[in-house]
Amino acid sequence: MTDTEFMDTAERALKAIEASCDRLNDDTSVDIDNQRTGGMVTLVFANHSQIVINLQKPLHEIWLAAKSGGFHYQFDGKQWMDTKGQGEFFASLSRFASEQSGSPLVFSAS
Repeated sequence: MTDTEFMDTAERALKAIEASCDRLNDDTSVDIDNQRTGGMVTLVFANHSQIVINLQKPLHEIWLAAKSGGFHYQFDGKQWMDTKGQGEFFASLSRFASEQSGSPLVFSAS
């Protein structure tokens, strides 16, 4: 994957995160403040806990930091997968966000 391909694919993922936050804020009682700065999105929940997602361009990875730990994801041609076999990015983000918010939340790539 070239740097340009990585940035295009990663940018789609960040936009999907933002769109998921908008949908969740509109459709549920959860309050997620999503803040974007360049290649980083910070999700802040009502209890002030955070999840930080940022792009690591040199490694062609998306990194996710949550209360449960830090995770690295690489694109396998179809989806973003954890580099240590811990699953798909959006499924993991949904799980971590649900844990931190105390509400069932689903983030999706589309």
